[in-house]
Amino acid sequence: MKIAWKTPLTELVGIRAPIVQTGMGWVAGPRLVSAAANAGALGILASATMTLPHLRDAIREVRKRTGAPFGVNLRADASDAADRVRLLIDENVKVASFALAPSPALIARLNDAGVLVIPSVGAVRHAQKVAAWGADALIVQGSEGGGHTGQVATTVLLPQVVDAVDIPVIAAGGFFDGRGLAAALCYGAAGVAMGTRFLLTRESTVPDPVKQRYLAAAVTDITVTTKVDGLPHRMLRSEMVATLESSGRTTQLLHALRHAAAFKKHTGLSWRQLLQDARTLRHGKDLTLSQLLLAANTPMLLKAAMVDGRTDTGVMASGQVAGLIDDLPSCQEVVERTTNEARTALARIASR
Repeated sequence: MKIAWKTPLTELVGIRAPIVQTGMGWVAGPRLVSAAANAGALGILASATMTLPHLRDAIREVRKRTGAPFGVNLRADASDAADRVRLLIDENVKVASFALAPSPALIARLNDAGVLVIPSVGAVRHAQKVAAWGADALIVQGSEGGGHTGQVATTVLLPQVVDAVDIPVIAAGGFFDGRGLAAALCYGAAGVAMGTRFLLTRESTVPDPVKQRYLAAAVTDITVTTKVDGLPHRMLRSEMVATLESSGRTTQLLHALRHAAAFKKHTGLSWRQLLQDARTLRHGKDLTLSQLLLAANTPMLLKAAMVDGRTDTGVMASGQVAGLIDDLPSCQEVVERTTNEARTALARIASR
């Protein structure tokens, strides 16, 4: 593929296309990340559900598959965040991305080691904060995006953030093709980040029956619920979402206990660490035990669908763009098609 894109994002990271494959839990593993990187995009490895040894192995597997730059997504509020940062530095990872704002100390440590820091934000004030702390770029996600999301649409949030900071801004939430990339560039973004589009590729390890559920979904089949972990979460309507939304507090607590125990076993965390991570994830609010345990619902409910293929017992995080996607191309085809469509769209605008 011959790509001649030059934006602040491509120059900063050393990639060929101004596209980021987001760090989706249970989805963005070595196979998808390396395929996205080889296609010219920035692949981001999802690490929140990995133990430290697993993360090290995953990083090394990506490196075996590609010589292109890639990143790792971290939870800045995790109890072992410092250890994970050390691992990224030791393994010479190019980019550290964060779903929540990392502390100034973490940013400084990564910057000193030459690791680029790219947090995700959903509000202007958060963008200004991480930029002031030394972030190299940021991903701004509007409410159309999948997973945990805010209330402001990308078309409203993006121009605010672009005007508020002087570092490269990557637009996320509602992007799946070249028209979206062209629009984001016109807004002043340095590129786009896409999750659902890369989830629905041939290299994605999501089971085929689950992919078919996404492909069959209309825009109106994608909803926002707070019943998974108490926070707004965009996902496909499913049997489990309906069950969670109709269940009472006792049933929710039983779900939370079962999934918390499963996540504890998977990660090796103690109950104290599990509750501590849940508390920081939910911004330190004064919460009940059942509300804290609900935070463990997300990774295990996602695993049920994304790994085990159980759409009846799991949930499927999704951007609204799932309702517009109807194919399963390779990552190479996604990047080529997106960049070619964007060139055509921008040339059409210039000709007018």
